[in-house]
Amino acid sequence: MDLVLRNARLVDEPGLVDVVVEHGTITAVTAAVGTVPGDPATRVVDCAGRVVVPGFVESHLHVDKALLDRERANPDGTLAGAIAVTGELKRGFTHGSVRDRARTLLDQAITNGTTLVRAHPDVDPIVGLTGVEVLLGLRDEYRDALDLLIVAFPQEGIAKAPGTLALLREALGAGADVIGGCTYNEWTLAECHEHVETVLDLAEEFDVPADLHADFADDTSDPRFALARVIADAVVRRGMQGRVALGHMTSSASLPWTERADLFARLAEAGVAVVPLPATDLHLGGRADDHDVRRGVVPVRDLWAAGVTSAYSSNNVRNAFTPFGNADLLDIGLLLAQVGHLSGQEDLARVLDMATTSAARVVGIAETYGIRPGADADLVLLSTTDPAGVLLDRPDRALVVKRGRVVAETTRTTVLTTGTTRSKELSNA
Repeated sequence: MDLVLRNARLVDEPGLVDVVVEHGTITAVTAAVGTVPGDPATRVVDCAGRVVVPGFVESHLHVDKALLDRERANPDGTLAGAIAVTGELKRGFTHGSVRDRARTLLDQAITNGTTLVRAHPDVDPIVGLTGVEVLLGLRDEYRDALDLLIVAFPQEGIAKAPGTLALLREALGAGADVIGGCTYNEWTLAECHEHVETVLDLAEEFDVPADLHADFADDTSDPRFALARVIADAVVRRGMQGRVALGHMTSSASLPWTERADLFARLAEAGVAVVPLPATDLHLGGRADDHDVRRGVVPVRDLWAAGVTSAYSSNNVRNAFTPFGNADLLDIGLLLAQVGHLSGQEDLARVLDMATTSAARVVGIAETYGIRPGADADLVLLSTTDPAGVLLDRPDRALVVKRGRVVAETTRTTVLTTGTTRSKELSNA
């Protein structure tokens, strides 16, 4: 045995358990037997009833563009403004600058319990393959602490940015894991439809999943932001069910309930996953509204009701798209719950699932994920004994384990020095 987590509390088990790890894999999850003298494990951790969850999954993160707010902020707070200012900043990207910012963000994500990131580096004539090349190197550098899945992402469009298609093919040939899409960033609706088909063509050609930004607007008045059904129909036509995810999907919040339910039923039938990105969606949405300002986050409860596989993620961290964030999925999960009218233990448990088990399905690692024999030992020990309080309290990640190896530890000590505590200390003095 390489590692044993004793007296651990799981979110879906009534009693405490011991989790045994060998060679990076969970080999046993059994009822806790307490302390065993002379335990042969290399490391034994007494969890003392604290909660253990599978490693968090950042299913949609722009690592290459993180922390750009230090250089220039979004001038008007809109999506168009974010794309424009980031496009200007990208002209100054170097491998070194992208690598430094990416390392800062990945280190933060690991400390916060993330064990897999699906990263979306831009691929376009402005920045070329700089982001992909940096992340290919970081994928190897971080392999013992974090799995890094690379999405070749055409932020500037494909038809709109000549030369992008060749760069996407080059990125996939170099080892990118997923083909991305930015379905709305073309001049015409016909070009948006062509964008979708091109992305799915590449997914089939290179045998990779597809992860598309879609329907990222306040409503569907511009049909470029009403493409989810078009995408679902294309997925079914091609037999690609279970291999496509859509990020944002904010326009769906503007649809009447019956239309939205019908759309989500079609997405579920097509096996198309949806990943809301609440920190960005809230920040950029409703900018033209001068009253009754819309806060377009896809209605999560409706996704659940329709059976749509769903996750959530940080998307951007401290840049023109999202000037906030710490790559902490518990913070993002609480935000999603607050804006999604979610409450109570059952809802909060499902939100936590969206950062763990459901996110694992979105990125395609469900077969090797979880806290069960045979799964990869990607685990997080939380500094709480209350499974229902994980999102509410956002406890410290006391231990982060990647394939059986502890890759981050956090210890915090708080001493209350007021009231009876101070009186007791003074009397003891």
